[in-house]
Amino acid sequence: MSPAPEPGDPRRPLRPPRRPPGPSRRRLLQAAGGGVLAATAGVGIYAWRTQQLPRTAEPSGGRRPLVDPADQSFLQVIAHADDGLYFMNPELEQSIRGGARSVTVCLTGGEADGHNVSRRATDPAGVPRNRPAFARARTNGLRAAHAVMATGDPAAPWDVSVISLLPGFQAELHTLRAAPHHQLIFLELVESRAVWQARAVSLRGLWLGATDTLPTLRPAGTPVRRQYHYTRDQLTHTLVAVLDRVRPTVVRTLDPNAAHSRKRPPASPDRDPRLTGLRYYDHQDHTASAYFAQAALAAYQGSNRHPPAVVEHYLGYESGVLPNDVDLSTARRKAGLLAVYGWADHRRCGDPAGCGDRKVGGSALHGGSGSWTRSTRLRAPGSNAWIRPAADGRLTAFAVLGGAAYCWTETRPGSGTFGGPVRAGGDLLQGQIHVVRRPDGALQLFATRTVLPGRNAAHRRELVTAAQRGTAEDGRPLFPHWESLGSPDADPVRSLEIGFPAAVAAPDGTVHVFVRTWDGNIAHRSGPGGVYWSLWERLEGPVGTLKASPQVVDGLDACVDSDGLIHLVAPSTGTVHHWVSKEAGEIPRPAAATGLPQPSGPVSVVPLAGGAVRVAYRRSVTAQVLLAERQRLIGGWRVSAQCAAVGGHGRVAAAPVGGDRMVLAARDDAGDVRMAMAQDAPKPWQTGRVPHSAAAGVAQDAVGRAVVAVLGTDGRLYTTRQTSVGQGALFRPWQGHAEAAGRRIRRETT
Repeated sequence: MSPAPEPGDPRRPLRPPRRPPGPSRRRLLQAAGGGVLAATAGVGIYAWRTQQLPRTAEPSGGRRPLVDPADQSFLQVIAHADDGLYFMNPELEQSIRGGARSVTVCLTGGEADGHNVSRRATDPAGVPRNRPAFARARTNGLRAAHAVMATGDPAAPWDVSVISLLPGFQAELHTLRAAPHHQLIFLELVESRAVWQARAVSLRGLWLGATDTLPTLRPAGTPVRRQYHYTRDQLTHTLVAVLDRVRPTVVRTLDPNAAHSRKRPPASPDRDPRLTGLRYYDHQDHTASAYFAQAALAAYQGSNRHPPAVVEHYLGYESGVLPNDVDLSTARRKAGLLAVYGWADHRRCGDPAGCGDRKVGGSALHGGSGSWTRSTRLRAPGSNAWIRPAADGRLTAFAVLGGAAYCWTETRPGSGTFGGPVRAGGDLLQGQIHVVRRPDGALQLFATRTVLPGRNAAHRRELVTAAQRGTAEDGRPLFPHWESLGSPDADPVRSLEIGFPAAVAAPDGTVHVFVRTWDGNIAHRSGPGGVYWSLWERLEGPVGTLKASPQVVDGLDACVDSDGLIHLVAPSTGTVHHWVSKEAGEIPRPAAATGLPQPSGPVSVVPLAGGAVRVAYRRSVTAQVLLAERQRLIGGWRVSAQCAAVGGHGRVAAAPVGGDRMVLAARDDAGDVRMAMAQDAPKPWQTGRVPHSAAAGVAQDAVGRAVVAVLGTDGRLYTTRQTSVGQGALFRPWQGHAEAAGRRIRRETT
């Protein structure tokens, strides 16, 4: 992220977090040997002390997490030093505190205008402009914030060295001495020095071919010996080299699918036509860094030599124009870490270049960047339908790993034990799989796919689907072919902004799929039996907007009620929108305004008995989970219950489990899984210590028990289910299934 525009005063001192559990001996051995990035030259240390910070949320139970830190490895790819602190926390800190290996690669020096001064400074003109010094100060601030996350001590020393990731090139490698499995890599490329103005000499210019090479800027005091110039391929290959060394189970990047703004981009002296285009909410460096990460991931996974990774893309500046989606305690913790990064306490660090980024300072909660601090959003909103029963009642779960779909299937209906994972095809898929069970019991998968630019291929996104064609001897469904459904926005640039699918099967077997369009509307296609698809058409806007865009935010869900009517729900920046069929199986049309409170993100909908439907979502600002219900005869919506506040963000998974009972699952503020049964009112939350990716999955098994599933950050499937059928039955201890994908993968055969 480029420097925050409204710096503020330092925050009051608060308490430090508890020191996280230390890494296992196995992890330390990996860090000391060939598994860690090898240092090639010089060592330097900076150390300082600072005031205390607020605690991050402690795990909700005393038990150790089910996922072993030695089986996890995290790689963050960011454009500027503070991007992870603003946009990837609290997950970034949770994974660091868990003791797993964590490597962050910062592509640019973030040197901006070289003026490391608060705009509230009494004499800003008295501070000289010095880009190499400002780049170093931002590095120092990031190290202090990461030291706090890893050890609780901002003065923890780092070993600074040089690494060669590509022959003939050098970069800075910083290793936290107290936790050598925790590292930062700085490539020191020149940043764009403008949020929106087109610049040929930038990551975006390099990606688009407006410049052949992008130079580095050597920060003050760097051990890197000279300036380098990277081509597009060289930068991609450098990131592939990092992936090859880290072998991550989770890769975090910024947003490759930034939303456009209605404002015009600023004029630019760079006239290259490849740089022309729309203005976007996000910083151009954020978007381009995500493109390079995607290209590197495609090359890395295409080699078939590595276990496939979970990939998560985080929104950047766009989060500032959407409803706040984390609670105040989480926002304060994020702001406290940013205050360390921003040198808000004026601590001494022994480096004349500076100890942090004064443009951020202590303003992260109440200054101009406050909305970024109060939100954490994944580009993929998560699916409420990634675990579903097959024709014989076996639960089958699907996930995207390394851009492909993988499948886990119960060994027998209701057994609670899953076999797999088995690759189910697909490539360059993003987010989570949405699964539809057709009336004949066959499954159909939907996902969003990115096509990277290449010879005879434009950079674009499209929806894809795979219909089940048979069943293997072990009971798993077979998906021999993925079919493109294209995009409701045919223009490749516009297609990059389409959302993620929600789909249902009507009683007559027709499958309907819905997706957010680039202009904030919703489009759909329909296919009898999941084939012979209609053309893309847009739904009518909600009541009160006529056919104008309701500015829908991604995070749709759909269901078919007990009368065969299709319901579609979608969040917007103000409320929840609702569409419903007039007759069974028909395309849904705008229903009456819901009047529901502002959602912070995705909305999940489930059918209940008697034609009723219920939604579950988080309220903005507080992140509290709300339940709202619409009775068939009444037709209006009402908030029927709210769950005990547990923080967290993202989709609340929901599924019916008979009559008017449902099961809920959500992430809490410690990154754990919360699950509860709900009827007229929700039961108390139960907790699972399972670090996981994206949204939980929920379903009812063949016996009638509620099941909750998550994809662990080690790439394994974890599940829990009720001890018996009923509203009051508790959930069993969590269970991990099979080995992580890539360690023992079977390829699907037909």
